[in-house]
Amino acid sequence: MKIASVVVGPFQENTWLLLDDTVGKAVLIDPGDEPDNVLNLLEQSGADLEAIWITHGHLDHIGAIAGVKRQFDVPVYLHEADLALYTTLAVQAAKMYGVPFEPPPPPDRTLAEGDKVSVGSLTFDVWHLPGHAPGHVAFIGNGVMFGGDTLFAGSIGRTDLPLSDGAAMRRSLERIATLPPGLTVLPGHGPETTIGDELESNPFLTGIARPLSR
Repeated sequence: MKIASVVVGPFQENTWLLLDDTVGKAVLIDPGDEPDNVLNLLEQSGADLEAIWITHGHLDHIGAIAGVKRQFDVPVYLHEADLALYTTLAVQAAKMYGVPFEPPPPPDRTLAEGDKVSVGSLTFDVWHLPGHAPGHVAFIGNGVMFGGDTLFAGSIGRTDLPLSDGAAMRRSLERIATLPPGLTVLPGHGPETTIGDELESNPFLTGIARPLSR
């Protein structure tokens, strides 16, 4: 397994490339902006793109999809509860912030709690973690969590945006706290971290009781 990333757009979003280097297959996770830079990341890997996985439908996580899809007609995976964000609200938000935005084509596949998604021999569990967005998901497996904007190093995703839900975020964080401390968190913004580090120092997690089994 290889993982690469590029930081794109005015919101400094992390676009992730997940690669099974044994078979040369890859997926893009949250291609947020600057499609040329995202495509360059893929080209440098030498892998064949199989899919685009989306953690949630905010504009800074989907802005490069249209450009990537023009080059590679691969399926886009999205939780159905984020369809309004992915379509109407993303366009409205781009206008409000005054940033360029090319609306993506409709998603091709639906993600749901309990799903498994794969690239090559690498399989990840889909966790539905609403709060920052109603259809927010994380992809967890192989020692890492592609966590989108649920958990950051030292912080969490905003819950004051349209369709956000602070109570749902709290429940999602309680669930995240059950994950192994050594699990690496690859967030939508900022540096990577681990579950253990965030349980120790993140003010939004330090008050959450750890499971006795951990």
